[in-house]
Amino acid sequence: MIKISVLYPYKEGEAFDMNYYLHKHMPMVRDTIGAACKGIAVEQGLSGGVPGSHPPFVAAGHILLESAAALPTAFAPHVPKFLADIPNYTKIEPVIQISEVKA
Repeated sequence: MIKISVLYPYKEGEAFDMNYYLHKHMPMVRDTIGAACKGIAVEQGLSGGVPGSHPPFVAAGHILLESAAALPTAFAPHVPKFLADIPNYTKIEPVIQISEVKA
């Protein structure tokens, strides 16, 4: 299983429209990828390790794919569409990590 994590670093004064991200962006991503998408998850950062501190990431979106073979065929061709939607919910530049799920 492959997990694509899209992390949005906390930035003082920057907005993030969680409602749009949760109800429009991530469903669009899931629907665009189609059957290759094995699941999605959305997280909203609450705090850092110190109580009351800002979270390192204001939000995170995760996309599960069956295998790395789906990256160039099911995911990569749609990246421009996904990136073009970012201004609809934030100005924060995301950090992207692709991982192999081990457990």
